Amino acid sequence: MVVTNMEEGFERRDLYNKENINTLTEAYEQILSVTLEDVTREGLKNTPIRAAKAFQFLIHGYNINPEEILRSALFEEDYKQIVVVKDIEIYSLCEHHLLPFFGKAHIGYIPNGKIVGLSKIPRIVDAFARRVQLQERLTSQIKDCLQNVLNPLGVAVVIEAQHLCMSMRGVQKQNAMMTTSEFTGAFLKNTNTRQEFMHLISADLH
Repeated sequence: MVVTNMEEGFERRDLYNKENINTLTEAYEQILSVTLEDVTREGLKNTPIRAAKAFQFLIHGYNINPEEILRSALFEEDYKQIVVVKDIEIYSLCEHHLLPFFGKAHIGYIPNGKIVGLSKIPRIVDAFARRVQLQERLTSQIKDCLQNVLNPLGVAVVIEAQHLCMSMRGVQKQNAMMTTSEFTGAFLKNTNTRQEFMHLISADLH
């Protein structure tokens, strides 16, 4: 089902699975029914379907094949230095409480005869992040995808994220950040190569 909305003079087209939307809408109606709110008032009466559409968007990564994204833009190039794409925004849902975690991903690889189009790296990050996730798994999935498709001399992935399941509830620590990393090839075996990558993602080169 394609829903087209005209807002502020531009067109937004949203793709939804109608059967899933109906199921999610019913579920959100049940969730809201246990609150003390008047769920029939104007501000809430359409909330179940809005929430259903939002949730389907937040997990749309299940419908995307990240390896196909990479294979769609591979180019032969004799370049064997580090390629880095840093500060890629990530938004995901923690699988334990279905609360958001968000932050930045920093990706590096050393080509082995092939490079990939620049936009494809953030796209695969989104494809994996827009699922019910763990940060540790997300880091590994991005690393494995790049390694399997590009067969580079090495892959480096670092993710820094804040988890609302820890800041909004539980221990309620507002400034705690979680950092995860994965390395293969030259980044794993060569300390100097790994240090160069860490310097590049932390340096302000603008």
